[in-house]
Amino acid sequence: MMASLSLLATPSAFRSFSPSSNNNRSFVILRSTTNHQLAKQLAAEYSRGSQNLLRRHLFPCNSLYRRVSYGSPISAVIVQDTSTMTTSEEEAEHIRIFDVDTALRPFKDHFQYRIKKYVDQNTLFEKYEGGLEEFAKGYLKFGFNKDDDGIVYREWAPAAQEAQVVGDFNGWDGSNHQMEKNQFGVWSIKVPDYEGNPAIPHNSRVKFRFKHGDGVWVDRIPAWVKYATVDPNTFGAPYDGVHWDPPPSERYEFKYPRPPKPKAPRIYEAHVGMSSSEPRISSYREFADEVLPRIKANNYNTVQLMAVMEHSYYASFGYHVTNFFSASSRSGTPEDLKYLIDKAHSLGLQVLMDVVHSHASNNVTDGLNGFDVGQSSQESYFHTGEKGYHKLWDSRLFNYGNWEVLRFLLSNLRWWLEEFKFDGFRFDGVTSMLYHHHGINMAFTGNYNEYFNEATDVDAVVYLMLANSLIHSILPDATVIAEDVSGMPGLGRPVYEGGIGFDYRLAMAIPDKWIDYLKNKNDEQWLMKDLSWNLTNRRHTEKCISYAESHDQSIVGDKTIAFFLMDKEMYSGMSCLTDASPAIERGIALHKMIHCITMALGGEGYLNFMGNEFGHPEWIDFPREGNGWSYEKCTRQWNLVDTDHLRYKFMNAFDRAMNALDDKFPFLSSAKQMVSCADEVNKVIVFERGDLVFVFNFHPENTYDGYKVGCDLPGKYRVALDSDAWEFGGHGRVAHDVDHFTSPEGIPGVPETNFNNRPNSFKVLSPARTCVVYYKVDESLKETNDAELSGVDETLKVDAPEQENVEESTILVAHGAEQNPGETNDHYVGSVHEKSQKDGAKRESIEERASVVDKMIVANKLNDPEVEESEEDGMSDE
Repeated sequence: MMASLSLLATPSAFRSFSPSSNNNRSFVILRSTTNHQLAKQLAAEYSRGSQNLLRRHLFPCNSLYRRVSYGSPISAVIVQDTSTMTTSEEEAEHIRIFDVDTALRPFKDHFQYRIKKYVDQNTLFEKYEGGLEEFAKGYLKFGFNKDDDGIVYREWAPAAQEAQVVGDFNGWDGSNHQMEKNQFGVWSIKVPDYEGNPAIPHNSRVKFRFKHGDGVWVDRIPAWVKYATVDPNTFGAPYDGVHWDPPPSERYEFKYPRPPKPKAPRIYEAHVGMSSSEPRISSYREFADEVLPRIKANNYNTVQLMAVMEHSYYASFGYHVTNFFSASSRSGTPEDLKYLIDKAHSLGLQVLMDVVHSHASNNVTDGLNGFDVGQSSQESYFHTGEKGYHKLWDSRLFNYGNWEVLRFLLSNLRWWLEEFKFDGFRFDGVTSMLYHHHGINMAFTGNYNEYFNEATDVDAVVYLMLANSLIHSILPDATVIAEDVSGMPGLGRPVYEGGIGFDYRLAMAIPDKWIDYLKNKNDEQWLMKDLSWNLTNRRHTEKCISYAESHDQSIVGDKTIAFFLMDKEMYSGMSCLTDASPAIERGIALHKMIHCITMALGGEGYLNFMGNEFGHPEWIDFPREGNGWSYEKCTRQWNLVDTDHLRYKFMNAFDRAMNALDDKFPFLSSAKQMVSCADEVNKVIVFERGDLVFVFNFHPENTYDGYKVGCDLPGKYRVALDSDAWEFGGHGRVAHDVDHFTSPEGIPGVPETNFNNRPNSFKVLSPARTCVVYYKVDESLKETNDAELSGVDETLKVDAPEQENVEESTILVAHGAEQNPGETNDHYVGSVHEKSQKDGAKRESIEERASVVDKMIVANKLNDPEVEESEEDGMSDE
């Protein structure tokens, strides 16, 4: 069916450790009737209380799934419990993911093929390696490892004719350290201890020297090396492998347990090297001590670290990896990175690593590519010819059907999880992995035929299934995210259903939409239905991480959202000591709105790139030849947000409150999401997420008083978050201590009779370019508790008298006359203004705090003939 797909990765020709090598060639592909039955069973859903067999591979060490013997292909995967096993044709035809997405049913053959391939691969791991988890401990066999009385070094290099280990320990003369090659292409040597001490000292340089078919000797950094360094005083110097095995006194010991997995990840994407405000590379310890507290203070619960894996070219942003098991030495040692992760755990922050298994650096002298000397694909980490080269990235592409490549990559995941205590991964470049065309010149339309055909790289799909199974087996609370632009169905469904197994996928279309609007549309052209559709256009059976901008939107040639909005005025107009220009007013207002609606409507998790929370200006440009190797644009200007008289603090405070809102009223993890209004005329979007009601007014001028919004639950609502609050750089036009009572709409249970398909409604003041979030008051609580709930983040409350003036100037009650969406409730502001005058209250006039539009609204209301009648309604409701 899929002639372009390679055979199952087997140990027949290149397996390293075999308990019975004479049987190697008999397991190229399992052919027995028993295995045929197994494949049919594993492709099926087992109902009536039975355990799905694929779950055995997802959680092989979970207490619910017991260890089994390896006596046969069946026994390697079937759980010995009370499950009822059946091989009926009906069940064999049924794969559980089809219940989640019925549109996948026409591609049943594809799913059966890849599931069988996944199961067969696991069966081989069980037979030859003791299972997937044992197989992924390759770092205990390969590279440099202590033995009883020496150090054993192993390297897979089938193309080498001769090999030596060289380094500082032997004066770079390998004549006395010749390695031996076994039948599977693995070279090994044991270097005995010298006078009771390791012959290869800790932190000393080492390399793998081998002779290939042309008779040429070359030096390469060991593929499994744990550390690699470069001479900082020599421009363009090659990297050296470093034997890293610190004594107990120098080894970092973790002090804090991993924090519990959050209900919804709020991710702070960070690059350690560029996290300093100075034009230099920052260290792991500096980041831990200076940046992690900022992340915690802004109420994020997860840190995603970029550029951790060693990469010789700094400007690659960490995506051209040269040494997969090495933490980048630019920012410190492996022990320093452990300190960072432990510090994050002490603050309750999970730490994810940006892992790059989609490709490898094209470098020869210091990268994995140096092991490729023209041999066949089965003897290399990479495919040969064009298939093994990414022409846009100038990098090498892995052969995911190769036994030793699987060992290398799966062991790499386990290494980072266990040695450094990472809490999960963000897999980079997944689209390139999923397809033989790597997504190049492909405009994915969402047609399912684009995902399941001969262009699908099933070897890579199976690798990702194995990777997710392994990660969740080792660490059930792991968070694993896929960067995929294609929208591959099933990517975020569990492996036991037939999915690929990721927890989340990045919602990559959202930032593209914002950039399109900011570049190509003026404010009047913004379409509410288009925005809300793009923010909700996802498979709700697969969780997404939404983001308005990440590092991708900040690199050279592009701009941050703040810089798009305010551009050069950010250089002169951000001081609070002068009045804000229209561009600054608009920019700060829309910056808050864009990030808030993206978080609230775009996914089940949220991501922000370092610095964008406070509107970092300009762009990122790593030192390179084109900029004179300058670090000027490769920093974070923390001084901007730390300077009290600059307006950056307002965007930062709103970001902090936005995250706190999800802490207080967990809406990201809620499956309840309903857009009830996308008002093109008034530029308003109203939706519910969880039990919160969000009101976004994107109109550049119009403020709506008494704007009617629909909601699900009846009762009393109050403001939970207000982008127009003083502490967020707003004008304080919305009252925070006012109760909004709902009115029933239409016939209960008959949506077509409701208001915007919602059974209840209440009325609000919606100023131009603001977003306000409302929560339902629990009226069973005491009044004092209600007061505490009115502020999401107590530290952000401002008791400034000017805020009281505005908050008391408006009362919004929903029991007035019926109004259409967008219709102003003319009597409320007038009635309260008159009442305040009668009571002799000392407050500034509303006009002094309002915009020009607000002044017009107030003036009209003070002369409204209905004021007297409406005041009675307002007073009774109050």
